[in-house]
Amino acid sequence: MTRHFLEVDDLSAPELARVLQLGLEPERPRILAGQTVGLYFEKPSLRTRHSCEVAVAQLGGHPVTFRAEEVGSDEREPLADIARVLAGYHAVLGGRVYSHATLETLAGASAIPVINLLSDLGHPCQALADLLTMQQEWGSLSGHTVAWIGDYNNVARSLCLAAARTGMAMRVASPPGYGPKDADVERLIAAGMPSAPHVTCRPVEAADGADAVHTDVWASMGHEAEADARRRAFEGFIVDDAVMEAAPKAIFMHCLPAHRGEEVAASVVDGDRSRVFPQAHNRLHAFRGLLRFLIEEA
Repeated sequence: MTRHFLEVDDLSAPELARVLQLGLEPERPRILAGQTVGLYFEKPSLRTRHSCEVAVAQLGGHPVTFRAEEVGSDEREPLADIARVLAGYHAVLGGRVYSHATLETLAGASAIPVINLLSDLGHPCQALADLLTMQQEWGSLSGHTVAWIGDYNNVARSLCLAAARTGMAMRVASPPGYGPKDADVERLIAAGMPSAPHVTCRPVEAADGADAVHTDVWASMGHEAEADARRRAFEGFIVDDAVMEAAPKAIFMHCLPAHRGEEVAASVVDGDRSRVFPQAHNRLHAFRGLLRFLIEEA
C-alpha cells in the first residue's frame, strides 16, 4: 500500500524516530537515481522549495517543481486526474497548498507517496525539522517541555502532534479564540499525549521553565485580509526578553520568516539562544530522512 505523509501522526512513534535518525545520518544513498520527485506549489516558498529540491538531488534524483497555474488544477482538468498522470512520472509527489483537501484528493488518487509540504491544517515537514533541532540540542526529546506562543495555526498543530508522538509536554499561549479546539485536543490525545496541553492567555505562564519557546507570524499566507485584526488580537503576545527570562534555559525557535518587533523581538530571534537558522537548515535533513523512510522502509 502506498504510504502518504499528510500529518505527523501518519507515522508511529518508532517510525518518527527512524525518520529523524535517517535525517541525521551522513550517508546519502542514491535511492532516487534515475527517478524524479514532483513538487507542486500553490504558495511562494523559500525553505520548502530549496530543502526539497536539494534533498532529492542529494539522493540522486531530479526534482520537478511546478506551480498550480501551470497545470490548471480543477479548472483545466480535475485534480484527481492530475494525480493519476503524475503517478506515472514520479516516485514521490509533494504539495504546498492552501487547502488540506487538495492533498487528500491527491493522496486518494495517487499510486505514489504524497507528502504535505504545507497546508492550512498542518506543516508536518516543519515539525520534523523542529524535532531534529531539539534532538540535536538535548539528545533526547522525551520529558522536555515546549511552549508555543501565538496562533494555534498549521505549524503549531503539527508541532503539538510531534510532541505527542515523542513524549514531550506542550504549553500553548493564545488569545481567546485562537487556541486549540476540542478536535485538536482529541487528536493530540489519540496521538499519545497523556493529557490535554496546558492552554493559557499569558505568554509568560506558557514559557515558565520551558525547554524551548516557539512562535510564528500572526497572519500566515491566506490570512492577509485579517492582518490588522490579528495584530490587535495578538497585542502582548510578542516573544521578548521578559518571556525568555521565564524560561532561562530555553532555546528559541521560529519557522521563519520572522517579523521582528511583532511576534518576536529582534533581541530574541537574533540572540544567543535562537536556533532559527539551524532549524531552517534542518528542513533539508528532515526531508531527506523522510524520503529515505518512505522509499526504503514504508
